[in-house]
Amino acid sequence: MDASESGMESLSQRELRNESGRVLRAVGEGESFVLTNRGIPVGRIVPLDAPAATLPIVRPAKRVGGWAVLKPEPADGDRSMSRIMDELREDRG
Repeated sequence: MDASESGMESLSQRELRNESGRVLRAVGEGESFVLTNRGIPVGRIVPLDAPAATLPIVRPAKRVGGWAVLKPEPADGDRSMSRIMDELREDRG
């Protein structure tokens, strides 16, 4: 197994499958691994008490559109239900 730039040991999917007991013991002792699939890093296996990776925030998220831009139309309280039904029937014919 190769050591990656981050200092974690690289672990292929096949090695994880075949040596899962050794890997779980190592993780339980605080060791971390970079999991690869066909040589491409796809994830990390780290102990539960490992500090969370910090990601730099380049720009804060901005919410645009969605339900926030929809404005409710005022209710038409002066029309009766029968008047509304008549208008809907007129639209059909």
